[in-house]
Amino acid sequence: QVQLVESGGGLVQAGGSLRLSCAASGLTFGSYAMGWFRQAPGKEREFVAAISGGGGTTYYADSVKGRFTVSRDNAKNTVYLQMNSLKPEDTAVYYCAATTASSSTIATRTNMDYWGKGTLVTVSS
Repeated sequence: QVQLVESGGGLVQAGGSLRLSCAASGLTFGSYAMGWFRQAPGKEREFVAAISGGGGTTYYADSVKGRFTVSRDNAKNTVYLQMNSLKPEDTAVYYCAATTASSSTIATRTNMDYWGKGTLVTVSS
C-alpha cells in the first residue's frame, strides 16, 4: 500500500521559513516524479513545485520561484519543500503527490498517481 505522509506545517510569521517533508512508502520512490501542490481556503488546488525521479530537474510556479526549493533524498524516500520569505498568501494546505509521468508534466497535470493527506501552513501578517 502506497503512503505519502506530509509533515512540517505550522504557523509562521510573514518573512519566516518552513521546511515541509513528504515521506513515501510502498513504492519504488526513485521511479516517481514528485510534486507539491497547495489549496488555500475557498480556492482551487494549485501547483507549487515538482522534481524528477533522480532529483536533477525541478520546476516551480511563478508565485514561489526564488523563495521555495524542492529537493529529494531517495535513500530516505523523502521529498522536501523549503519555503523561505513566506507571505500570507502562501497560507494553504500543502500536498505532496507522486507520478510515473515526467516531472515536466506535473504543473499541468489534472491527476497524479498518489496523494498525501496534506499539512497546513499558516502565514500570519
